Amino acid sequence: MRSTFLPFCRPSIDDADVAAVTAVLRSGWITTGPKTTELEESVGTRCGAAHAVAFCNGTAAMHCLFIAGGIGPGDEVVTPSMTWVSTVNLLELLGATPVFVDVDRDTLLASPEAMEAAITPRTKAIVPVHYAGAPVELDGFRRVARKHQVALWEDSAHAIGTRFRDEEIGATGTGIFSLHPIKNVTSGEGGVFVTDDAELAARMRRLRFHGLGADAHDRNQQGRSPQVEVVEPGLKYNLPDMNAALGVSQMKKLDLFTARRDELTRRYRELLADVEELSPLADPTWPHRHARHLMIVRQTDASPLSRDAFMAALKARNIGTGIHFKGVHRHAYYRAKYPDAGARGRLANSDWNTDRLCSIPLFPDMTEGDVQDVVGAIKDAYAKARTSVPAGATP
Repeated sequence: MRSTFLPFCRPSIDDADVAAVTAVLRSGWITTGPKTTELEESVGTRCGAAHAVAFCNGTAAMHCLFIAGGIGPGDEVVTPSMTWVSTVNLLELLGATPVFVDVDRDTLLASPEAMEAAITPRTKAIVPVHYAGAPVELDGFRRVARKHQVALWEDSAHAIGTRFRDEEIGATGTGIFSLHPIKNVTSGEGGVFVTDDAELAARMRRLRFHGLGADAHDRNQQGRSPQVEVVEPGLKYNLPDMNAALGVSQMKKLDLFTARRDELTRRYRELLADVEELSPLADPTWPHRHARHLMIVRQTDASPLSRDAFMAALKARNIGTGIHFKGVHRHAYYRAKYPDAGARGRLANSDWNTDRLCSIPLFPDMTEGDVQDVVGAIKDAYAKARTSVPAGATP
């Protein structure tokens, strides 16, 4: 067993990252400023977006997008249940109705057909999720959005560096990246909204900083005394330069991080190929570049362990794991409010994965020894579980 704990994720921070943040701390300007602008330019240039707007986190960006899109009481927004709860929480807080769709059992990606089938006259937007670093089939989603005249907003939280066919995610349309510490690049906390709609980008900038007519960092306002006026009610969701500087430094290493994640994923698949108790996620069949954000495995019917018992067994062996995600319709609040959401097998694949999936360690600084430790712990946990289950008993 390992002598030290291996978390399922650890940010890859080097001396250049530390120096970048230190320089901001010594600059005299630590809130939203030139480094935030540089981060926006870095992300926008990388993915080919016409406009990029940084936020204190991805949830804040999504909140402002829903407000800018006019989401409110009586509106429906279609989204997979297999996502983080923030999107659905925001819809609830705005008085809108989330409409859940199921995902593919082995990629955890929603299909254009599933979302189209859920559209009603009250639908205002569809929000597919580029899950675990894999892209959804964007051509189909774009056709659905055009056909039904609804907004298409991509949850790209896992997908910085991902490509659909030859197109970088974020190059076309509207999406939101997360820069949370577990993401492929981080700014500590942060998110970046990207769009090819100039008017929408301008409104998002206003909404993130009180609805003021000038942004938190407007070079034309520096040193001027007149008070900027509120154009519309807004929020306080700007990203400080302290965070942005880390994001700028990390963005320079995105391709290196992605390549290393891909190497680690391939190694895991090699070493786990003969483990019938586990089923890793499958890759999409359409051309793409996978960002390998998460290494997710699911317990199969051959497993002598439940998912929770599996996670506990790995923790006892100093291996960390995570859950990404529990279907939103299975959370207590949403079970009570939408009891029929998962009835009659409507979300069967989401339910199956909710009970079985977990993320095992995957981050660029992992070594071959770390991977061997994880795989060894997995095989050892199953071996011990098999010997502890009496013949003919159900584990």
